[in-house]
Amino acid sequence: MDFRIESDSIGEKKVPKSAYYGINTLRAADNFKITGLKIHEEFIKSIVEIKKAAAITNEGIGLLGEHIKETIVKACDEIIEGKFKDQFITDPIQGGAGTSINMNVNEVVSNRSIELLGGEKGNYNIVNPNDHVNMGQSTNDVIPTAGKITTIKLILRCIKQLKILKKVFKEKAEEFNDIIKMGRTQLQDAVPIRLGQEFNAYSSVIKRDILRLNQVIESLKEVNIGGTAIGTGINTDMRYQIKIIPNLSKITQIQLNQAEDLIDSTQNLDSLVITSSVIRTCAVNLSKIANDLRLMSSGPRTGFGEINLPAKQNGSSIMPGKVNPVIPEVINQIAFNIIGNDVTINMAAEAGQLELNAFEPIMFFNLFQSIETLTNGINTFVENCVQGITANRKRCKGLLENSIGILTALCPYVGYKEAAEIAKRAMNTGESVRKIILREKILDEREVNSILNTVDMTKPRISRKYAVYK
Repeated sequence: MDFRIESDSIGEKKVPKSAYYGINTLRAADNFKITGLKIHEEFIKSIVEIKKAAAITNEGIGLLGEHIKETIVKACDEIIEGKFKDQFITDPIQGGAGTSINMNVNEVVSNRSIELLGGEKGNYNIVNPNDHVNMGQSTNDVIPTAGKITTIKLILRCIKQLKILKKVFKEKAEEFNDIIKMGRTQLQDAVPIRLGQEFNAYSSVIKRDILRLNQVIESLKEVNIGGTAIGTGINTDMRYQIKIIPNLSKITQIQLNQAEDLIDSTQNLDSLVITSSVIRTCAVNLSKIANDLRLMSSGPRTGFGEINLPAKQNGSSIMPGKVNPVIPEVINQIAFNIIGNDVTINMAAEAGQLELNAFEPIMFFNLFQSIETLTNGINTFVENCVQGITANRKRCKGLLENSIGILTALCPYVGYKEAAEIAKRAMNTGESVRKIILREKILDEREVNSILNTVDMTKPRISRKYAVYK
């Protein structure tokens, strides 16, 4: 392999001659062999979008030559289109508050620009990674701004999937609206509920998750680009401060806002803490729904067996015919991981010191993973589980008729104590509640039919009399 020699303040290093990255990137690749994973593709694109916006802004205020600007913009566009992916070699978890990935982008944009101008890669007299590509910027405003832009992009994809899930739950609610089953509290028989009501509740909680995610997007639109190193804007022109946000908004197609206090925005990452919390809340809600589906589908003969989940794969290497609820199970595991990521993000945000939080790489790495795994999980939840759920009507009816939970409806008519006695007798004898009431002439058949109408039990109604007030 042919090499070129590059130097920095630490010394010299051999860089592969064909590489678009340079010495800073190579040092980072040697120092941070941590996860073996790549930087998120959207994160790289967001950083490159900032480089493009900065070049346009700096040329517009007369600080960068037009030919250099045009070349940087062209190089940035190529990267945004998906070229040179293999040139971004730094690990997502890295020291230095993200300087390594910022310099990786600076060097790739610089060397591609040099190449476009007919020079040899590494000849930074033509286009310099720091002086030209990074002009008016610092890692400390580039990385948080790019991270927020990336987070917004990923959340928008997640919201799209959540809207589909909400719609499917709503459709299932309508499909199952006439199916009465026994509701449960603490896993014990409670009172009747329509299966459709349960699925409508799932739709409602997803609706709230979507609302919260849309709200958090607005907070993420406030960025600290223009603050450079610590928010004071050192090495930027006042005109750059004014024009960078409109240019970046146009390129990203996201209406960004410059933070009112750039020092605060550089020091504090509470918006990421809130974002992670909202993602975690959504994951917890989905995991609870997954728990419900696993319970209601349990059996199929010795459990609840009220619904049937689509069979997706064999459930055992030893037990023939066993089919497991694998899709709800993966939703649970995604939630567990997101909760862990949220803890890491909280710890990293708290660990910031003075004018900068150095732990943005781990925060964004975990946040991107949380949003992306959640989005992918929702997609498989819809396609491989929720859409194909069917109801076991006979099983729901049988469990309901054999339950003593319907006795709750008797309380306004015979009183809690009498209802409890009937329940005890039903449990001891195995007789139905209806049979005991009629045999002991506690109520007549017309009253029993009215009071124990399970459809009426799933909604409020006007009672004709209250025994407790006699």
